[in-house]
Amino acid sequence: MEFPPNQGLDQEEVNEQVTEAIEENEVVLFMKGTELMPQCGYSRKALGLIDQYRDDYETVDVLESLDEFRAALNEESGWETIPQTFVDGEFVGGSDILEELEERDELEAKLTDE
Repeated sequence: MEFPPNQGLDQEEVNEQVTEAIEENEVVLFMKGTELMPQCGYSRKALGLIDQYRDDYETVDVLESLDEFRAALNEESGWETIPQTFVDGEFVGGSDILEELEERDELEAKLTDE
């Protein structure tokens, strides 16, 4: 099977996917790669931080349409970098923000609604 370059999803499709993922999941991480194979260190770091406190959360691999996901996520969060974490429909941040919350002992409460 061949995949021509830049044959990603169209922008409207991605916008819909992003909106649905945020609305339908308590915690969602938009990342490069998958849970089993993160494709960047920041995504790996974000996964590790969330994994400490959550067993059930959604991950979305943005690599199939990176530019479209970047645009759609920017609409939702005002943030262009990936990974991005949303909790209860609200943008929390990328791996750096998750790390800061962890250092202040606030990450568990943020991810578990305590």
